[in-house]
Amino acid sequence: MNRPSVLAFDVFGTVVDWHGSISREAVSIIPGIDGDAFANAWRAGYQPAMAEVRSGKLGWTKIDDLHRLILDRLLMDFGVDLDETARQHLNRAWHRLDPWPDAVAGLTRLKSGFTIVTLSNGNLSLLANMAKRAQLPWDLILSAEVFRHYKPDPETYLGVAALFDLTPQEVMMVATHEDDLQAAQGCGLQTAYVHRPQEYGPAAAKAVGDLGSFDVRAQDFNDLADQFHL
Repeated sequence: MNRPSVLAFDVFGTVVDWHGSISREAVSIIPGIDGDAFANAWRAGYQPAMAEVRSGKLGWTKIDDLHRLILDRLLMDFGVDLDETARQHLNRAWHRLDPWPDAVAGLTRLKSGFTIVTLSNGNLSLLANMAKRAQLPWDLILSAEVFRHYKPDPETYLGVAALFDLTPQEVMMVATHEDDLQAAQGCGLQTAYVHRPQEYGPAAAKAVGDLGSFDVRAQDFNDLADQFHL
């Protein structure tokens, strides 16, 4: 493995605990709701919503707006009636996701040896607000919004390399999602898998699949930094 110049990070699940954060926010706004079920159902609408954009059923739509479309449907499914102010506040919970315990310290270590950037389907304002609140030390915030393509479209991965005038091999995708890494690998990027077993909550621990094809495997960001001798 040649040492990469840029580490590009998936964010939802890899850097921040979307499930725990959304579950807590849902319970605080909708007393009595099953926060775990609500969080997972909201997330489950993510890929189908993006598919509507890819199919042309919807024009280019940023994730904030897709989250709101999913939320409005979800509230009906759960039999919950919220006023517009509460809906807007709950929808912006995705801007307030808490980082995993190792994230800030681990990213800071990795930043000492690499340029670190986001590569997320989240929109720019969402990622900026999240970074500000959680003190995530990005060198640059990149998003599907920049490339007008959602991951796993090749334009996202190749776009990072192009922005930095690098070859794809000089960029490493860091994620907890095997499909994200496989797509990046197909575009020529190096890959690092970081295990986040509680991404979907403590009751649904994620198993580790066959990770032999990825360049690096790490338990968390500090482990990743250790492997790069930082």
